[in-house]
Amino acid sequence: MAPLTSGKTRPVRLADIAKAAGVSHGTASNVFARPEIVREEVRERVKAAAEAMGYGGPDPKGRLLRAGKVNAIGVATAEPLSYFFDDPFARVMMASISQACDATGAGISLVSAANNEQLAWNIQSALVDGFIVFCIEGGSRLVELARERKLPFVALDLDSEDEAVAAIGVDNIAGAGLAARHLTELGHRRFAVLTLPCADAGFGPTTQAQVEKALYSGTRDRLRGYFAELSRVDIDVSKVPIYETLNDEKSVRAGLDHIFAGAETPTAILAMSDRIALHALDWLRQHDITVPGDVSIVGFDGVPEGAVSKPPLTTIVQPIAEMGRLAVKAILENDDSLGRQSLPVELVVRASSGPSPA
Repeated sequence: MAPLTSGKTRPVRLADIAKAAGVSHGTASNVFARPEIVREEVRERVKAAAEAMGYGGPDPKGRLLRAGKVNAIGVATAEPLSYFFDDPFARVMMASISQACDATGAGISLVSAANNEQLAWNIQSALVDGFIVFCIEGGSRLVELARERKLPFVALDLDSEDEAVAAIGVDNIAGAGLAARHLTELGHRRFAVLTLPCADAGFGPTTQAQVEKALYSGTRDRLRGYFAELSRVDIDVSKVPIYETLNDEKSVRAGLDHIFAGAETPTAILAMSDRIALHALDWLRQHDITVPGDVSIVGFDGVPEGAVSKPPLTTIVQPIAEMGRLAVKAILENDDSLGRQSLPVELVVRASSGPSPA
């Protein structure tokens, strides 16, 4: 039987239940919100009236909106929802955000979509106090949508040129420079670079000039950092092969197939993410290329998988936990003093890098 409505023109309301049960509106409200303070006989009468009229209880959304705070954070990305679970960096970031939310009793709402229209709807309808925006791809659109909600938001990237956007990130140029310097100090002079995506056009061999036009600042800045350090020791960067990947296994394998088909193969690989580096380690092992005996490789991120890979991965570590903690704090405390924070990175040397064989 369909739920009854008062006058058959509107949904049943709490006031209707109170009237049917012969109690005040406040008493009926307490039956659902604070049942322990209502006598059992009254509770049963109100519940019986609610069941008879098809009333399931007050709308939690309305109660939260009246309170003006829902004690929940939206974590938004233009990537598919699976990104939060598949990408090692995203998993670590989500763990740090979750820990910070657990410490305050706040909830988390994951917001993503397969297209812009759905993304706009999901952000507009999310019941949250603010957003943490993963600016991996489609960052400017995410920022625009979050701003339209007139709620606090923090971008986990420094890509936006708008100085008014609160953002937390790292100095990608400095971090990449640390990676390249580590390898040049080990005597390496033959390099290859596996990049993060430059745009949405696919993957394949690319050039420094094309990377300079990349939509994503992280890709541009990491290549700048690599090449500034290589140029410092008189390496001709125009001869360094660059392969744009999609930060996934298929494109990384294609990149290494291309790079190692050349006449002069590299002794050092600079990977713009740990995920790229870990896929590269698998490819090198399967092709009987020893690491670091034949080739050294350095990643970027500092995800846990890198510490237990074979061999353990040398990498540039981002302070992911601190980034998540600061973002949660800014949203829950509605702290507009965050501004744009660039956090330091650290080179962690493990067994994937060693002296040049040549």
